[in-house]
Amino acid sequence: MKTELLLALEQLEKEKGLELDMLFDVIEDAVIKAYKNNFGATHNVEVELNRETGEFNVYSVRLVVEEVLDDITQISVEDAKKIDSDYESGDVVKEKVIPKDFGRIAAQSAKQVVVQKIREAERSVIFEEFSSRESEIVNGVIHRISKGTIYINLGRTEAILPLNEQIPNETYIQGERLKTYITEVRNSTKGPQIYVSRTHPGLVKRLFEIEVPEIYDGEVEIKSISREPGSRTKIAVYANNQDLDPVGACVGQKGHRVQSIVDELQGEKIDIIEWHENPAILISNALSPSKVMRVEVDEDDNSALVVVPDYQLSLAIGKEGQNARLAAKLTGWKIDIKSETQYKNYLMEIGEYNDVYGDEA
Repeated sequence: MKTELLLALEQLEKEKGLELDMLFDVIEDAVIKAYKNNFGATHNVEVELNRETGEFNVYSVRLVVEEVLDDITQISVEDAKKIDSDYESGDVVKEKVIPKDFGRIAAQSAKQVVVQKIREAERSVIFEEFSSRESEIVNGVIHRISKGTIYINLGRTEAILPLNEQIPNETYIQGERLKTYITEVRNSTKGPQIYVSRTHPGLVKRLFEIEVPEIYDGEVEIKSISREPGSRTKIAVYANNQDLDPVGACVGQKGHRVQSIVDELQGEKIDIIEWHENPAILISNALSPSKVMRVEVDEDDNSALVVVPDYQLSLAIGKEGQNARLAAKLTGWKIDIKSETQYKNYLMEIGEYNDVYGDEA
């Protein structure tokens, strides 16, 4: 028949996700400490906890010696042979000991140790689980908001969303479900601390992996992401299969896939462009939605001069330079944008107008 102890441990295993063998080890260590606290720290003891019934036995352990110098840890050959005639010097004698009231003493003394050990073990399990999930998305419920920091209930633990990882102007409401990106898991004296973000570009990447099966399966690859959280994101995608449209796969039928991500990010605009090995084509794509007439790449300086129609200049640069800034970050190139008129004037200044436009006035 199972003891109350074993039933309690099995319940802990289910509720806390702790391994039963680990809990047995915790109990055995606690009982050893309880014995030594009450009957002498110098005693050598072993505890065996029956995995089937939950009953435990305590054994004193003494070394067989020719001359006894310590009665507690040693036993003479003569006395050992009284227990078993096969004992010789150097052997170890294990004797079952049941001190008076030990069951009550063990229970009282071990309780605090057991609780602490189980708490430590639970923290260790949580730390291992979430440290292996760094750079992944977690879904939780906003538990509380304190001094700008948001604490998100993940079930067995909380995640911390600092103020600097929150999307500007995004509204957070207690009890609301929220997807966040795990940036770091720390093991502190208070237990695991899980830091999450709503601003990290990785959040957008993981959301696309969830919404777009072709990305999850590896048919479409996300090559680069540049993001200004809460405002706009540019994402460059590529497909090895020429028959597969990577941009179309990400947008989805009637824009359903990308719209789901936009909704999750509370209206953040997302530009999806096709990645290309040719930097001129890549830069041209990255400046979407503007049209590009010409791209001159300077590989030595890692820079590019981009020419757009006059009426497209403001669109290419974007509000407060955002479109050009995101394109530069997405491609890794410094980008200088000129309108067609500005470009022609520039060519005239350096005496290369005819080289580009011929005799055109």
